[in-house]
Order: sequence, then structure tokens, then C-alpha cells
Amino acid sequence: MSIIVENITKTYGVQKALDRVSFQISAGEVVGLLGPNGAGKSTMMKILTCFIPPTEGTASVYGHDIFDESLEVRRRVGYLPENNPLYLDLYIKEYLEFVGGIYKIDQLSTRIDEMIDLTGLGAERKKKIGALSKGYRQRVGLAQALIHDPDVLILDEPTSGLDPNQLVGIRNLIKEIGKSKTVMLSTHIMQEVEAVCDRAIIIDNGKIVADDSTTNLSSRSPGKQRLKVEFNKSPDEALMAKVKGVKAIFKMDDTHYEIESDQQDVREQIFQFAVRNDLVVLSMQQTGKGIEEVFQQLTRGNQ
Repeated sequence: MSIIVENITKTYGVQKALDRVSFQISAGEVVGLLGPNGAGKSTMMKILTCFIPPTEGTASVYGHDIFDESLEVRRRVGYLPENNPLYLDLYIKEYLEFVGGIYKIDQLSTRIDEMIDLTGLGAERKKKIGALSKGYRQRVGLAQALIHDPDVLILDEPTSGLDPNQLVGIRNLIKEIGKSKTVMLSTHIMQEVEAVCDRAIIIDNGKIVADDSTTNLSSRSPGKQRLKVEFNKSPDEALMAKVKGVKAIFKMDDTHYEIESDQQDVREQIFQFAVRNDLVVLSMQQTGKGIEEVFQQLTRGNQ
């Protein structure tokens, strides 16, 4: 296992930030750590990166205990905190030289060039960090987290405050990194989890309330299902509404519809409806509740 967490508890005075949290992450997984503000996500990440100790319990990274081998754990982990701590007066290369020097990296200049290429900083490499946009500053943060070639990458809100174009760039970069490393990231953007992560751990009030693959989480709760359908021409909505299992119809445009049903797969019925009415189904996709709705169900009781 890449990460093993066993009964971690963290208290601040009388408040429990984490309450007997346990989970395991295999090598090569991309895992989203989700939860409302104050749920304990950042605390968990700080414990795994040896920034703070737990009150009870233990954890290990690639077999190295966070208490007994904290320096080895730090060598194995790359960390991008929520508030990206950058030296704004340094040029990108200067900053990476500073970080690489701390890790005593051999052939540092070559490694810096590799990180600049990997994170897409080439066009900005001659700028001071203070002159960079938020998206490029996040890329610098990722470069410093990766420069020592860690086995595990821990990212706390890596896309916070980015515009839509920057979001796509950072998400694609995280997916590419996840092909060769274990990645744990926290985020409030549920679409990001569905786009990037293999698995999600939902934490609320310091306790894990769900831990499953993103696919299973999207469909685990009972509720209405939706079927997205594209026809070759506009259908008769009144006739389609009479199809068995159909509860509601939402017209997106003349040929695109969303069809709602109560936990019933109506794909076959819709296909037969199309055949009877001389329609061609160009595309059909069934969706569950989505992680966002599941997240709200599991955490809204404590809001």
C-alpha cells in the first residue's frame, strides 16, 4: 500500500478535528478527499506530510511511519498546500533551485528543466513569480512538489481560484501525473473529482462517511435517474411522456432531451419508442445522482 492510515484522531482542545479515521490507498490511485469546510481534510493532509502529529493513531507512507521515519516520509511525499507558499521576488528557476537544494538533488539544473516542461512553465520561465497569473503560480507549486520525484503527491485545493481555462490545464496535468504517482487531492468542486479521481473519500465532522470509487458513489443512493438522449429529429413529446417508466421530460433543444425515471432503466423503452415513431437515436447516456448530490446527502445533516 502507498498510504495506510490507522485510527487517526486529532484534537484541538476539546474539539476533534479527526475522529478515528482509517483508510488505505494503493500505489497509482488518484483519490479525492472531500468534505465541508472544517471537516478535517487539511488536518489529515498535514498529518500525512508530517507537518503536525496526530493525537492518537498512526500512518505510514510506503512503509515509513510518520513518527519514526518522518524524514523519509517527507522525501517520499510532494505537497502543495491550499495557500501556495511562494517567494514572489524570485524567478521561477531561482525558486526551483532553492527547493531542489533543500532536497540535495543531483543534476538539479536538468531536473528543473524537466519540471518546467512537465508543468507547462516554459513560456513564463523568465518571469518573477510575482508577475505570474494564479494558474501559473499553481503550476510553480506543482513543480516544487514534484521536483524531488516523490512517490506520493498531496494537493490541498489545487484549483482554488482558477478560471475555467486554468482549471482544465491543471486538471489535465494532475491526470497525467496520476499515471505514474499516487495522488491525493482535496477539493470542493465535485465535477473535478468525477473528471480526475478514481476514488473519493468523503469526510464529515472528522469521520469518514463514504469511501468508494467515483463510479459507485455516483449511483449508490436511491433516487431519480436521468437518461440523456439525442434523436435525429424532434420527437413527439406527448407520446414520449407516455412511455413506461418515464416520469418527466426536459427538452434541451429540438433533438436533445433528458428523460427522468424513478430508479428504472428506460433505455430499451426509449429505443422502441424511437423505432415506432421513425426516429433514430444518435446517442444515449444514463446518469446517476452524481457525486455532488451524494455528497450533499451525506453531509447536509451537520450544516
